[in-house]
Amino acid sequence: MAALRQAIRVATLVAGTRRALAGSLAGSCLADRCLWDKLHAQPRLGSVPTFDWFFGYEEVQGLLLPLLQGARAACPLRVLDVGCGTSSLCTGLYTKCPHPVDVLGLDFSPVAVAHMNSLLEGGQGQTPLCPGHPASRLHFIQADAQNLERVASGGSFQLVLDKGTWDAVARGGLPGAIQLLSECLRVLSPQGTLIQFSDEDPDVRLPCLEQGSQGWTVTVQELGPFRGITYFAYLVQGSH
Repeated sequence: MAALRQAIRVATLVAGTRRALAGSLAGSCLADRCLWDKLHAQPRLGSVPTFDWFFGYEEVQGLLLPLLQGARAACPLRVLDVGCGTSSLCTGLYTKCPHPVDVLGLDFSPVAVAHMNSLLEGGQGQTPLCPGHPASRLHFIQADAQNLERVASGGSFQLVLDKGTWDAVARGGLPGAIQLLSECLRVLSPQGTLIQFSDEDPDVRLPCLEQGSQGWTVTVQELGPFRGITYFAYLVQGSH
């Protein structure tokens, strides 16, 4: 969470219009949807249409692409990004992945979802996004990652991504984070992989994941450092 708090401070201080928001973010519950609506509504710097907590697609493509390469049973491969916000993770997979992927970005903030749908379609003065593979698809929907019943049936996705969403939900209480994990595993294929990206130390995260992911294999890989901060990729995998 230290990196998330640092990213919030940086994002809110880099432009004068965001300074007033910095103090409220520092003391707010990161599980509050209104907080994220306000944040996603802030003007973006220059011509960059996305904003990433921790890091973006480029930093983790070396981890993601081999996983997608090895999970070719489904075509296209279905990928779910829970709490996608306005990150470049979904758009990077869609535009740069050489394998066919069907990517679904999900967030509980309607402001974030509207922004990403506009970006996909070429709004805000941007060129419409083009897929890296002709069969690839990208969609964004508003939904609660702690309740994916209306989003997907069990075992629907080969890859589920969580970049900082556990961290934010856990600020509202660990039971919410455990429910998030449960839903991610419910919609994950038995041979699939859930990846949680975080700066939280393995000594803290691994016991929670192991307790909530019984029957799955839990491992961790160190990432970075990026901008001086070390991150971790927590992989929860079924049988391969």
